[in-house]
Amino acid sequence: MTASTDRSIRLAGVTKTFGEGDAAVHALKGVDLEIASGELVVVLGPSGSGKTTMCNIIGGIETATAGTVQIAGEDISDRKPATLSAFRRDHVGFIFQFFNLIPTLTARENIEIILALTGKGSSARVEDLLSAVGLADRADNFPAQLSGGQQQRVAVARALATDPDILLADEPTGALDLPTGRQILALLQELNAEGRTVVIVTHNSSVAQIANRVVTVVDGTIQSAAVNEAPIAAADVTW
Repeated sequence: MTASTDRSIRLAGVTKTFGEGDAAVHALKGVDLEIASGELVVVLGPSGSGKTTMCNIIGGIETATAGTVQIAGEDISDRKPATLSAFRRDHVGFIFQFFNLIPTLTARENIEIILALTGKGSSARVEDLLSAVGLADRADNFPAQLSGGQQQRVAVARALATDPDILLADEPTGALDLPTGRQILALLQELNAEGRTVVIVTHNSSVAQIANRVVTVVDGTIQSAAVNEAPIAAADVTW
């Protein structure tokens, strides 16, 4: 883990508009949200609700049209692209629905390329990450030689390559069957138990069973943010 102790997320009055005039799309409409360090939060919402846009703003992939964004104790609201890139490298790991692995690289190389681009880590770090996700014996396999669940585990290992404070997972189980989805959710629970803040964005309400808190987004606004009084282990999730 990194030395940082602030892994919180704070959005205040965040709006995001795509386009202008009559063609403008208001993806977020004055979102206020606080996620404490070390929380596991599930953000629920249908397609087009704004949940992925919110995730991208938290991770510094997109910038808000208005409002303030504080991540891991840093205000990133007005940062330029170059400094946002450095922020993502130092603080945030991303996991996506369709893995986004480079097909011509092996599992090991898909992680090594992140370390090469960031100048962090070592070959030993890569081996440790592959072991952590149960793929030490598949390090030299290409993505096409791996199952969907194995590819997603490589994606999780890649997201951990820079030892981020915050993990953002956008529909991480969307392309997986229930048993494999449970494995990925269990891995995210384990990473959260180590102290990382984990945000899972999904349309699948069953995933909310593992959350500390469930945030529901509808039409660009937060409809509710409810504490889950009895989170369950990923192995017991049903959908």
